[in-house]
Amino acid sequence: MKKTLHRADSRGRASFGWLESYHSFSFGHYHDPERMHFGALRVLNDDRVAPGRGFDTHSHRNMEIISIPLRGDLEHQDSMGNTSVIRAGDVQVMSAGKGVAHSEYNKNADQEVAFLQIWIIPDRPNVEPRYDQITLDPEALRNRWHPVLGPRGKHQGLWIHQDAWFHLGDFESGQEAVYPLRDPNHGVYVFILEGSAEVAGEVLHRRDGLGVEGAPSLAFRMAEPSRVLLMEVPPLG
Repeated sequence: MKKTLHRADSRGRASFGWLESYHSFSFGHYHDPERMHFGALRVLNDDRVAPGRGFDTHSHRNMEIISIPLRGDLEHQDSMGNTSVIRAGDVQVMSAGKGVAHSEYNKNADQEVAFLQIWIIPDRPNVEPRYDQITLDPEALRNRWHPVLGPRGKHQGLWIHQDAWFHLGDFESGQEAVYPLRDPNHGVYVFILEGSAEVAGEVLHRRDGLGVEGAPSLAFRMAEPSRVLLMEVPPLG
């Protein structure tokens, strides 16, 4: 088993007044040659945006972009004609493919919005851009791993152009849970959204990340009430 541990306080940070962002992998002005990606997982940004502010229209190509709101309301507009607001409990996917432009703003004038921005390297270039979003049932996450998204053709819900699986779980203190990998050749990146958990011989706390390769399954024990995001991704090359 190979482990890659990223403590929360080791992440890169960008602060622009209106934006506070923590980078688990190299992004923007933060560059660490040891933290370029974990398999097909390229970006994991933990963003907080001030009231009424946001990201002006900008372009992307050949990336699967997943947004998971944690608090507040995030307004999205794109060159495909989509306009939407996503909130905690929603998950949004955008396949940039041949090229797409979009903007993201905090819709509220009185509270910040917090969300995860995740990029997955796709399994093919120059696909037709697409957009989708879902709202999760909180009960589906209670003390179990709930599949949030999967590969095209293998998952009935939200999908991306990559053999990757995302699962979320909300667990009570003391709960134990096992995650069996969909493919033993894949790796899993564990990200603790809230709480703390023991996994693969490590105790992980809020916003810690752990990449695990070479294990057919992972066993968790929650040290306190915890919300955990699992990202199972294939290796590159």
